Amino acid sequence: MIRRSRLLAAASLAVALAVTSGCGGDSGADAEAAKKDPDKVGYITAFGAVGRDAFVWVAKEKGFFAEAGIEVDIQKGAGNVPNLTALKSNKVQFAALDFTGAVIQAGKGEFTDWRAVAAVHQQTLVAVMTTKDTNINTPKDLEGRTIATGAGSVTELLFPAYARLAGIDAAKVKIQGAQATALNGLMAANKVDALGTFLLSRTALANISKKEVVVLPYSDYLRDLFGNAVITTPGLIEKNPDLVRRFTTALLKGLQYSVEHPEEAAQILNKAEPSYAVPSGVGEIKAMTPYVSPAGGAPIGYMDEQRVMRTIAVMQGAGLIPAGLTPEKVVDFGFVPKAG
Repeated sequence: MIRRSRLLAAASLAVALAVTSGCGGDSGADAEAAKKDPDKVGYITAFGAVGRDAFVWVAKEKGFFAEAGIEVDIQKGAGNVPNLTALKSNKVQFAALDFTGAVIQAGKGEFTDWRAVAAVHQQTLVAVMTTKDTNINTPKDLEGRTIATGAGSVTELLFPAYARLAGIDAAKVKIQGAQATALNGLMAANKVDALGTFLLSRTALANISKKEVVVLPYSDYLRDLFGNAVITTPGLIEKNPDLVRRFTTALLKGLQYSVEHPEEAAQILNKAEPSYAVPSGVGEIKAMTPYVSPAGGAPIGYMDEQRVMRTIAVMQGAGLIPAGLTPEKVVDFGFVPKAG
């Protein structure tokens, strides 16, 4: 009888420990996931291997994905359309891209099978950039000038809305499509008057042109727009929400670590992409840091539903998309709740 009682007590203790372990939150779930064969996924960066995308390599190098039971194949992105195409064709399961540009494409019905799960930048980083010698100091000065921008990029897509709000006659501005990697060279060679580009490229333009740079941020007039976001498919969210949650959590750990340790993050990026200099990575990461944390103490990655609604309204008001798009068609708000 005594031996039977001891066996029952041991069994009860084992059950209690199992229940306690199961209630341990995300860290417990990640620990369990790490014991199993890792889930293999593909991820495509917003654009190439540059400072603003370093956080995915950081998450991999620091073991955040491994802790979550995930093995990630990192691919270099080339902008919204190629990245959405890669997601649609299942070449990757997660992607980073410009959220506002993707909203425009969803509103037009061009790409609809995606959902944002986290914000990388809480504010759009697109801007018009030029050098001081062009005498372009205000948006109105762009009339009669030529702006080079990535063909089909979010800077080109948003320019009509920016022009309308900034008081520019868009018909008087020539938009010249170009390869994104060629933009700074065109400006340095005085072949165009300005660029449609990203705030984070300011240092690079100054270095190549050897001139003082003037920046006209779109956010001066388009204040509610998010920058880059992390996306996946509705199908994966429905089929394996735990994987999406583990991936998002690990990736955002990498983002947090990157902005807190920019020098180390840049070195990790350089290890993956030796052609990208460490100082450039440090500069980009430091430049984007003010745009990463949400207002009001919400956790990194948080997307406010009211802001998403206003983003859609701005796009509709500018005539870029028709009515009908709603926040839940472009964002799943369940993976980065406001309370953390």
